[in-house]
Amino acid sequence: MTGPVAPSTGRTRPTVGARVLRALRRWPGRLSGPGLAGALLLFGISLGPALVPRAALYQGAVAGVCAAIGYGLGSLLAWVVRRVGVRWSRRGSRRFRRALLGATVVVVPAALVWNATWQDELLELFGEPPADSSHPVVVLGLALVLAVLLLQVGRGLRRIARGVAWLLGKVVGRWAPAPVARLVAVALVAWLAVVVVDGTVVRGGLAALGAISAAADGGTADGVEQPTDPLRSGSAASLARWDELGLQGRSFVAGGRPLDQRQRVADLTGRELVDPIRVYAGLGAGQDLEEVAQVVVAELDRTHAWDRSVLAVVTATGTGWIDPSMSDSLELLWGGDTAIASMQYSYLPSWVSFVGDRSTPPAAGKALFEAVYARWSQVPEGDRPLLYVAGISLGSYGSQGAFSSVQDVVARTDGALWVGTPGFTPLWREVTEGRDAGSPEIAPVVDQGVTVRSANRPASGADRQLWTLGDDWSRPRVVYDQHASDGVVWWSPRLILERPDWLAEPRGTDVLPSTRWVPLVTFWQTTIDLFVAGQAPAGHGHNYHLEYADGWAAIAPPDGWDAADTAVLRDVVALRESEA
Repeated sequence: MTGPVAPSTGRTRPTVGARVLRALRRWPGRLSGPGLAGALLLFGISLGPALVPRAALYQGAVAGVCAAIGYGLGSLLAWVVRRVGVRWSRRGSRRFRRALLGATVVVVPAALVWNATWQDELLELFGEPPADSSHPVVVLGLALVLAVLLLQVGRGLRRIARGVAWLLGKVVGRWAPAPVARLVAVALVAWLAVVVVDGTVVRGGLAALGAISAAADGGTADGVEQPTDPLRSGSAASLARWDELGLQGRSFVAGGRPLDQRQRVADLTGRELVDPIRVYAGLGAGQDLEEVAQVVVAELDRTHAWDRSVLAVVTATGTGWIDPSMSDSLELLWGGDTAIASMQYSYLPSWVSFVGDRSTPPAAGKALFEAVYARWSQVPEGDRPLLYVAGISLGSYGSQGAFSSVQDVVARTDGALWVGTPGFTPLWREVTEGRDAGSPEIAPVVDQGVTVRSANRPASGADRQLWTLGDDWSRPRVVYDQHASDGVVWWSPRLILERPDWLAEPRGTDVLPSTRWVPLVTFWQTTIDLFVAGQAPAGHGHNYHLEYADGWAAIAPPDGWDAADTAVLRDVVALRESEA
């Protein structure tokens, strides 16, 4: 026996696909018109000139983040306007959206063409051919996906804040007004979001990246073989085991220029050519940084490094990398009568330490220098080698962590070569902000160049600012090499709301005149430059391959060395080992 049959309504239940399409059609109408206008504005601006060319992936990331920020700012402005009682009519809102659609049709293609145009102009300024394609479709697609994703995250947090405000209203509504409850809810959700992101996403990501980097550190680069020379760490005679040096450490101790290149430069000075000393300790050589540094000192003792003319303490980057051109240039300059000491302090890439661990590099730089300096001080004064310090990028930041001031550098070393220094480095910041009146941030003059000088022009130029103050230069000497187009040097959180001097003053020679500071946008553009600056051609961005010859010749020239010798040295350094 069956019950009564419900009458048919004649309607069919929509399919999942139909419901999704309906939601997609309705979704744009739920977006804030002023928010979309803000997104369009910052999207277009974000595609404007930056310091270095960038691939579509990175350009799309900048545009997506800036579009999401623009949407948030536009929506906030609309909310403020509504709160003061200003309302738009429905007809006015429709007209605004039609105008916005028309503007989008014009602005988006124009911005993509603008992006391709300035990148080609910058490549020409760098002496490079135009790019094959700027992949505008990839840029636009990635920007759209990222902006929508960030928008949905923001909306989710807003819903959670509303729910928390409702609960607070129920609990404390008798004692606190509704606006207070909403304010507390927003603050609470923001705090929880930071805790979750930092404690789960960031720390979990760093842990995973650390594990991956540690595994990669156990490998050996192609073509790198264990040295047989006892003057190298990792050899059979070494106290530092080959398999404990790390990926970059093994490349460093096994590196160096072929004999013909070394002989060519040695003939300039008439020096007897000798085999250079390279000592290095991996992160696993000790329980802490001080123990690792003592292994380096023991290697210096073993190789009789104190008998050499020059000893350079070079602080590595995050993974333990030392720019081959930095070490090669010094060894070529002195005919191999050198010893270079370094050590590893992390497995992580430099950009990770740049963002999440700024304490370890200066601690490592200090531990290494103090250990070497203590042993060097025990050598009779007339028998000591000249003592120099150096580093590039995060290594420059770490190396400067060993000193409290320029006076400290002068008192305890024979000179310093710091290249591509991150702008948050305390000593660099002190020097830059204390520059002589009238000198630019990109090439500061300090005390008329008595001790500290800067170089910021491509190596091929004859007018390098390192020498514009003349050759009469006391010793010890400190050289900061920094390109005007190097985002690693100029990145700072202050870019969010403050125009930097390097964009307020006359531009550097490798920065487009059309480059402008825009609040928020310039910060994100320069943030992306942290990842792409190293891909720029030599002499630009974060590529200093050809700069070391001039830098070392400035602070550590052998007797009789002159500008013509430096030109030959630069030519030899330009020959990479693969081209030799």
